[in-house]
Amino acid sequence: MPGTLSPRMLIVLLGALVAIGPLSIDMYLSSLPAISVDLAATPDATHLTVSAFLLGFCIGMLVYGPLSDQVGRRVLILLGLGLYTVASIGCLAAEDIHALVALRFLQALGGGAAAVLGRTIVRDVFAAEDAARVLSLMQAVTMLAPLFAPVLGGHVAAWLGWRPLFGVLALFGIGCLAIVAAKLPETLPRAERSQGGIARAVGSYAAVLSHRRSLALIIGGGSAFAGMFVYITASPFVYVEHFGVRPEHYGYLFGLNILGILAMTLLNARLVRRYRVETVLALEALAAALAGAALACVTVAGVGGLGAIVALLLVYVGVTGPIGANCIGLLLGLHRAEAGTASAAFGTTQFGLGAIASACVGFIDGPQSLGLLVGGCGSACLVSISLACVNLRRRNGPRLRSTIPPRSGDPGRCAIRGSAVRRSRRSAPA
Repeated sequence: MPGTLSPRMLIVLLGALVAIGPLSIDMYLSSLPAISVDLAATPDATHLTVSAFLLGFCIGMLVYGPLSDQVGRRVLILLGLGLYTVASIGCLAAEDIHALVALRFLQALGGGAAAVLGRTIVRDVFAAEDAARVLSLMQAVTMLAPLFAPVLGGHVAAWLGWRPLFGVLALFGIGCLAIVAAKLPETLPRAERSQGGIARAVGSYAAVLSHRRSLALIIGGGSAFAGMFVYITASPFVYVEHFGVRPEHYGYLFGLNILGILAMTLLNARLVRRYRVETVLALEALAAALAGAALACVTVAGVGGLGAIVALLLVYVGVTGPIGANCIGLLLGLHRAEAGTASAAFGTTQFGLGAIASACVGFIDGPQSLGLLVGGCGSACLVSISLACVNLRRRNGPRLRSTIPPRSGDPGRCAIRGSAVRRSRRSAPA
């Protein structure tokens, strides 16, 4: 039987589960050339290991989300982490690029369970009004992965080669698996699970995506995330090749933006306790749009130089974390009975739009690609989130209410003890 897990440690654990995606990508990116040489593969074939991971991650989230609404969260997280760990060990021993690509797909298929259900459990355990704050704190934990993963990966690869990197990922999977097995009980009671198999899963996606406010939140959060993917894809070329930044110094500029996300995410956790989530989210979307528009003007006009680009990206990238946390918090509040499905739709849209936006980088030369694409993503984010927030305010009045009847015993602040979640009931807002 699972043991005891405090709310604070629960947030750390869920943040670590959500961090599996960025950790599994960022840690080995600098080793792609070495993998290409060691496995006698072309650079294009080696980059398929990244594409296969993104594909498997999206498929995993799409499957695990609605499935968890029917069978529960805990068993799927355990199965997913088990598959992730075994596939990571397989990557460590891969003998050719085709095997590595296949194993990366399986690794992502397992990791997708941890990523999507880590967010979903927040809705099971915490009250709706606490969800945005908790997700912000989780995002702060998650941001430690892209902050330290490139540095850790670079040092491990320099000393031991690229294969031990997957050993580190396997150990991370084993650690998460052990904690979940020992400490995390099932958070979705049987009485609250949906029924109906595949037909119910398809219907759940239809219910979420046909909901106008939900769709606006999904697109808004995904658009902001897509702009960050553009930054990740284009910034090495812009900084190193165009402005002559030394490769060893690029990591400092990259880390600066991660620190920006961390700072804004912690600030967001404080703001949503004092102000309406919709108000905070709208202001963050406005900041992203203004920073993106200014970046487009600076890069197209060729003024301001590297300093202006770094400063504007610090603003844009910094608000992407809290935008995502607030969007998913509101989304889960609107779809309490389909929390897994809503979380899966949101996560898949983030990575899908991110992949599309990053693929567009090559169509425009120089810093203009970075500015125009980030500017477009920021504008799309502002338009979508404005529509979502206006509709939420019109429908719900002073406070946000779900369009779906709340579950029995809507959870408030929680403590996990034994095999059940102890929930303190709160009266519904007037």
